[in-house]
Amino acid sequence: MKCENCTKKECSKKQKNDDKANLSGDLLSSRDEKEEKSEFHKLASAKILLSDCLACDNCVTSEEGVRIFQQNQKELFRILNLNKKCDPSKHKVLVVSLCPQSLPYFAAKFNLGVTDAAQRLCGFLKSLGVHYVFDTTIAADFSILESQKEFVQRYRQRNQEEHALPMFASACPGWIRYAERVLSNLVSPHICTAKSPQQIMGSLVKGYFARQQNLSPDKIFHIIVAPCYDKKLEALREDFYTALYNSQDVDCVLTSGEIVQIMEQKNVSLNDVADAAVDSLFSDLKEGEVVRHDGRRSDGYLEHIFKHAAKELFDMEVKEITYKVLKNKDFQEVTLEKNGETVLCFAAAYGFRNIQNMVLKLKKGKCFYHFVEVLAYPGGCLNGKGQAQTEDGKLDKALLGQMEEAYAAIPVHLPETNTHVQKLYQDWLEGTDSRKVQETLHTKYCTVDQAAASLDIKW
Repeated sequence: MKCENCTKKECSKKQKNDDKANLSGDLLSSRDEKEEKSEFHKLASAKILLSDCLACDNCVTSEEGVRIFQQNQKELFRILNLNKKCDPSKHKVLVVSLCPQSLPYFAAKFNLGVTDAAQRLCGFLKSLGVHYVFDTTIAADFSILESQKEFVQRYRQRNQEEHALPMFASACPGWIRYAERVLSNLVSPHICTAKSPQQIMGSLVKGYFARQQNLSPDKIFHIIVAPCYDKKLEALREDFYTALYNSQDVDCVLTSGEIVQIMEQKNVSLNDVADAAVDSLFSDLKEGEVVRHDGRRSDGYLEHIFKHAAKELFDMEVKEITYKVLKNKDFQEVTLEKNGETVLCFAAAYGFRNIQNMVLKLKKGKCFYHFVEVLAYPGGCLNGKGQAQTEDGKLDKALLGQMEEAYAAIPVHLPETNTHVQKLYQDWLEGTDSRKVQETLHTKYCTVDQAAASLDIKW
């Protein structure tokens, strides 16, 4: 797949990494085929180039490339084979967590309602041998609530250097990778410290859920189904790893498209699969209707933080948000006025061209936004390359339109109203302002020294 976001020089450097990773991936595939003989070997390996990742600044090392290639469908079937054949003491509890932005893809692909698609997908995964299927909405609840709280604190203490504004959203791993590897110390103080939904879901599954089930974290194999390849990179982060158990919080990320490839290999359609209720982290409860957050194409950080800040800081109730389109539909802003004065100014910057423009403004001291929702993909999470691309790597506009319609039809859910989240704050995290909240739901983003890092990349 051609990398459209790099200069020729950068693509040349990146191709060397691609070649190394492809070679390593081929060697791993060859070894796997020799070591494992089962019905699942009919499954074709997905061909994932490192250029599919949006971190096009040559920041993916050869070692990371190999580990990315290990995150494929064969990992799922390796665990299924392990559970099927080996000593029960070596079995793994197989857990799959579904990102909300992946579900409209399955709904559009198979002409289903989103909740129906989620339940049929759950039924398909369990027919393979998956033990639990969760929805990551609860993890996004935590991430949004902690981001809201942090923004209000930063705004009130905005004259202090450690509480710099604008605050940038931290949920998109492609954006975070770019910021850490390319933007030096310029952006790090501005990135929200709240973990992404994927990171928090990892903590929930390998922490809270593991204890509820009396399991060691290393006895759980946790897979995330996500719309983009950048999530595979995020799963490799050091703050995703527990040394005591030698366990990653997320063991493998599969894109929505890779799940469909499994269905195609097994000649299965979601339309023909018996549904099963999505599991809950809480005892024997089951999830009901799929819900989403109040965002047009994302997890809704901008809208939730904007409304919360308006109420908390200025005692103003905002029910509807009006976006002002700037240079293009992926660069928009929202403002709040009180007594003729603009008191809040938020922006949404999607795609690296808009991100670059926003960063250059910050560098020149001309970025006057209080909060920026940053997403690496133009069009937002639904447009992730793991689900919105045709076989030749082009955008499937018709499918994306169907996904946007399906996503917009999902009922909006307010994180503050989730009683399970409030219960977890008390039972799992020892209160809303505890040290454990900081340790579990927050992280630090910092510069990664790298010779290739440069702010002069042209997108």
